[in-house]
Amino acid sequence: MATSCVQEDIDEGLYSRQLYVLGMDAQRRMSSSSVLIYGLTGLGIEIAKNLILAGVKQVFIYDKETVSSQDLSSNFFLSESDIGKSTRQNAVVQKLKGLNQQVQVVLVEDDRQLNEWISKVQVVVLVNQSWETQVDWNRVCREHNVKFITCESRGVFGQVFVDLGDSFVVSDTTGEEPKSAMISYVSRANPGCVTCLDESRHDLETGDHVVFSQVEGMTELNDGKPRRIQVTGPFTFTIEDTSHYHEYIRGGIVTEVKMPQTLQFQPLWEAWKEPQFVLSDFAKEDRMELLHYCFRALHDFQSEFQKAPTSGCHDDYALFIEKLRRYSDKSGFVVEAFSKTCRGDISPMAAFLGGIVAQEAMKAISGKFTPIQQFFYFDCLEVLGNTIATKEDMQPNQSRYDGQVAVFGKHFQKELEKLRYFVVGAGAIGCEMLKNWSMMGLGCSSQGKIFVTDMDNIERSNLSRQLLFRTQDIGKPKSIAAAQAVKQINPLVNIEAFEARVGADTEDIFDDDFWESLSGVANALDNVQARQYVDWRCTYYRKSLIESGTLGTKGNTQVIIPGFTETYSASRDPPEKAIPICTLKNFPYQIEHTIQWARDTFEGYFKSAPEDVNQYLSRPDFVESLRSQGGSTLSNTLETLYDSLVVNRPCSFEDCVAWARFRFEDLFSNTIKQLLYSFPADMVDKNGVPFWSGTKRAPQSIQFDSSIPTHLEFIMTASNLRAQNYGLKGSSDPKYFQQVLSEIMVPEFQPKANVKIATTDAEAQEQDNAMEGDEQRIQQILESLPTATELAGFRLYPIEFDKDDDSGLHIGFVTSCSNLRASNYGITNADKYKTKLIAGRIVPAIATTTAVVTGLVCIELYKLLQYGYLNMQVEDAQNSWFVKKTSDELDTLRKENEKKVAVFKNGFVNLALPFFGFSEPILAPKIPIGDSGVYFTQFWDRFDINEQRDVTLKEFLDIFKQRFHLEISMMSYGVSIIYSSFIAPKKLEERLHLPMKKVIETIGKVNLSPKQKYLIFEMCCNDEQGEDVEVPYCRYRFRFP
Repeated sequence: MATSCVQEDIDEGLYSRQLYVLGMDAQRRMSSSSVLIYGLTGLGIEIAKNLILAGVKQVFIYDKETVSSQDLSSNFFLSESDIGKSTRQNAVVQKLKGLNQQVQVVLVEDDRQLNEWISKVQVVVLVNQSWETQVDWNRVCREHNVKFITCESRGVFGQVFVDLGDSFVVSDTTGEEPKSAMISYVSRANPGCVTCLDESRHDLETGDHVVFSQVEGMTELNDGKPRRIQVTGPFTFTIEDTSHYHEYIRGGIVTEVKMPQTLQFQPLWEAWKEPQFVLSDFAKEDRMELLHYCFRALHDFQSEFQKAPTSGCHDDYALFIEKLRRYSDKSGFVVEAFSKTCRGDISPMAAFLGGIVAQEAMKAISGKFTPIQQFFYFDCLEVLGNTIATKEDMQPNQSRYDGQVAVFGKHFQKELEKLRYFVVGAGAIGCEMLKNWSMMGLGCSSQGKIFVTDMDNIERSNLSRQLLFRTQDIGKPKSIAAAQAVKQINPLVNIEAFEARVGADTEDIFDDDFWESLSGVANALDNVQARQYVDWRCTYYRKSLIESGTLGTKGNTQVIIPGFTETYSASRDPPEKAIPICTLKNFPYQIEHTIQWARDTFEGYFKSAPEDVNQYLSRPDFVESLRSQGGSTLSNTLETLYDSLVVNRPCSFEDCVAWARFRFEDLFSNTIKQLLYSFPADMVDKNGVPFWSGTKRAPQSIQFDSSIPTHLEFIMTASNLRAQNYGLKGSSDPKYFQQVLSEIMVPEFQPKANVKIATTDAEAQEQDNAMEGDEQRIQQILESLPTATELAGFRLYPIEFDKDDDSGLHIGFVTSCSNLRASNYGITNADKYKTKLIAGRIVPAIATTTAVVTGLVCIELYKLLQYGYLNMQVEDAQNSWFVKKTSDELDTLRKENEKKVAVFKNGFVNLALPFFGFSEPILAPKIPIGDSGVYFTQFWDRFDINEQRDVTLKEFLDIFKQRFHLEISMMSYGVSIIYSSFIAPKKLEERLHLPMKKVIETIGKVNLSPKQKYLIFEMCCNDEQGEDVEVPYCRYRFRFP
C-alpha cells in the first residue's frame, strides 16, 4: 500500500461543514490518500462523486463496459449520446473532474495498469463485479495491504462487504464530542467513587476512559492518565483505589478520552462462510442470511449463463432457484422478487448504497468511525407493491428508464412521469433529491412537473456537498442553478424554479391552485419553523410529505401519509436549553458559555452600538421611544451613545487601538476584580458553604501583555472592527500595534463598594426592572450629545457577524475574546475551528449522509405512488369521516390502517457507528365527538362546507345543526370571534343575514386575497344533549369561478 504523506493545507472554506464531521486530522489523511473504483454503474458513480466531493487526493476509475440505455437510470453523468458509443469511464471522467478541482481523477486505461495502481492506493472499491473477480481482487489487496470494499446494487436489493485487514485501528468509534462533567466529590476508598454535579448526567458508560483536571486536594488524579471507569449511576462512577490519595477538597473536571480500538477482518472467501451482519432493519433480521445466499446464487447464475435473470421471467426464476438450492432451501416472495428484479438498476438504491460505501472508504483511510463488519444487506421490497410486474411490462425499449422499468414495469414508469412534485429547498438534500428525481423520470411527461424553491444564493462552502453546483455558480440563486443542472442530467425534466421562501408572506405565490395541483411534497429545509409551515400546508391540502434532515453522519426520514399518520409537527425535539444570563455574565464554566458571551460582545460593540447611533441621528423620537421601554434601556443606550459620539469617538486608527486596549482592561481585569471584591474567593454563606463552589468558578484577572498572541489578537481584531464602524483605515502589522500600545497609559482600577451583582436570572431581572436610571445623569448625557443637525450626514457602519468573513476579523475577535474570558475562569481554551462551529451555529454536514437520506426519501416516494397515496382526490369524500362507528368497527379500522402504513418506513441512520433503524409511521389518533359514536382523525379530518355559493352566517349555523347535529356556541376566524352565544342580540341579528365573506371582512377587518377560495374557522360546539364536544376545524369555500 502506498504510504500517504499528510498534507498541511486544507481548504477550510471549501470543506468547512465537512471538517466538523471528520475533524482536521481525518481530512488531512483523506487529502493525501487515493482510492481505486472498479465499476462505474450508478452505484460506482455515486461512490466516486461522494469521495471526490469529500476531498481525497486521487480517484482512479476503471470500467470498460460500453454505455447502455439502462445505465442512464442511475448514472447521472451519462447521456443518450453516450449509448453504444463510449465506455463508461471515458463518458464520465471529465464530469467527475469538474466536481472538485482539488482532486485528481485518473483514468485507468487497461487491465494491466490495474495491478500497477493497486500498490499506489489505500482503498479499492469493486462495484457489481463477479464473485471470482471479487475474490481475486480481495486476495491481491491483502497481499499489498490495501483496504478492500465490494458492493452491489441489484434492483431493490443491495450488498456491501468490507475487509480492512487483520489489524485495523479505529481512533474514534463514534465521532461524538468527548463527554465532560464537573466533579463535586471524590471518595478516598477502594474503588474511589466520583460524584458529579447534579446539573446534568455524565452520560458515560462502563468501560469508557476518562482523564481528570483541576482537582484540588486529590491532585494525584491530575496526572493526565486515562482511567477506566465503572458506571454506578447517572451522576457517579468508580475508578481505581484512591484510599491512599490526598483528601479531595473541591473542583475538578472529568473528560472522556477516546481510546483506539483494533478490529480484525476476514477475507471474503472466509467471511462468507460464517458471515457477520450489520443489520439494515431489525424487522428483517431473519432475512439477512437469505439475501446472503441470493447474492451468491446470482453470481453462480451469471457465471453459467453470462447474464442476470431476465426481469419478470418465470423460467429464469426457476433456474435461479436451482442455483439457490446449493446454499438454502428457502423460497417465497423475497426470492422471487430478487430473481425477477435483480437485473434492474434504480437511482435511489445507488444513492443509498453509494453514501454508505463512500463513508466506509473514508473510514478505511482515516481510521475514524466504526467500519461495517463485514456484510451489510439492504432491501426495499415494499416498493414493488403486492405483486411483481409482468415480464412483458418490464421489457426494455431503449429508454433512459430501462433500469427502472426492469424493476417496476412501464405502467409504473408512466405514472411516475405524470407526478407534480414540490421540493422545498435546493441545498444539499434538495440537490440530491432533484438529481434522483430526474433519473427516475419524475415530472417528465406533459402532465408532470417538478417545482423547487430556495431563497439562498450559492456559497463556496456549498460545493463540497451540493452536487449540482460548480465554482462558476457561486453567487447564483440555488434554485435556478439546480434547475438548470438537472436539465443537463435529463433534458426531459419539466422543472420550475422559485426564489421565494415558503411562508405566510408568499401565499400569493404558493396559493390554493398551486398546492391543490401537487401530487406530493418533499422538504429539504434546514430549520424547524419552515418545516412546520410546510407540514401545516400539506396537512391542510391533504398532500403527502416526506421529511428529512442530516446532522453530520446522522440522518433521518419521516413519511407523512394524508389521513393516516401523525404529522411532522405532532412530535418535535425539545427546545434547545438556553444559557442562563447570570452564567454568561458572571459565572461561566464551559467554553460554550464564553463563546456565546464573546459573540454577544461582538454584537454589542460592532453592531448594536452603531445601529443605536444611527437611530439617534435619524429618528427624532428615538430617545422618547427608549424611555417608554422602561427599566435600564434608556440609561444604558444613552451611555452607549455618549461613548460612541463623545468620549471615544475616534479621529484616527490610534484612537481605535486605545479603545481596544481599554476594553481589554475592562472586560478581563476590572470586571473580574469587581466581581471578586463583591464575592471574595474565600467567601462562604451562612451555612459555611463556599460561594465559589459547584458550577461557580472563582475567576482571576488578567494582566495585559502584548507579547502574548491571544492578547494581541484581541487588540488587533477589536481595533480594526472599531475602525470599520467609523470608516477608518486599519492595520494588520503587529509591530505597529506594539508601538502604539506601549504609549497607552491605563489607569489603575479601584473596586466600588456599592455595586450589586446578580447571582441568579431572577435577581438580574428584578434589578433591571427597578433600575430607571439616574435622571440627572440622563439629562447630563442628553445635553452633552451632539445633535443630529450638528452631525448631518454622519453615520456609522454596523457590522453583521459573518462566520465566513474573509478578513478573519469576526472569528478572530470572538475566538480571542472567548479564550481570554475562559482564561479568567480556568476553562480550557478553544481554537478558531471549534469557536467558529459554536459561534457560527454551523450544522456539520457531509455528502455521504445526504446521499443515504435522499435515497431513503425516494424509496418512500416509490411507495406512496405504488400504494395510491399521491394525487389523492379528497373533494369527492367531503365529510365522509362523519359516520358513527362501534368500538369493534373502530378497532377493525385501526388494524386495517396499521396494515396499510406498515409498508412505509421512518428511518434513522448514523453512518459513524454504523447504525440503521427503521420504524413504521405512527397512526394519527381518533378523537371522539362526545358520545355520538363519531370519531375524527386528528390533524387530517375537518368539516368541509361547500354549498356552491357564499351562504349567510345563519345558514352556516343551520348546516351544522341539520347535517352534523351540532350547535355552534362560538366560532372564530384567526383572532376574531365572528359568532358567540354571548354577543349582544342586536349585533348578532345584523351578522346572521350577512354572507360569510362579508362577515369576515366586516368583523375581522381583513382584505381577502382575490385568489383565496377558502375560510378556516375554529369552533366550539355542543351536542344534542347540550354537552361541550371536541370538534375539528372547518374549511368553508366562499369563492367560486
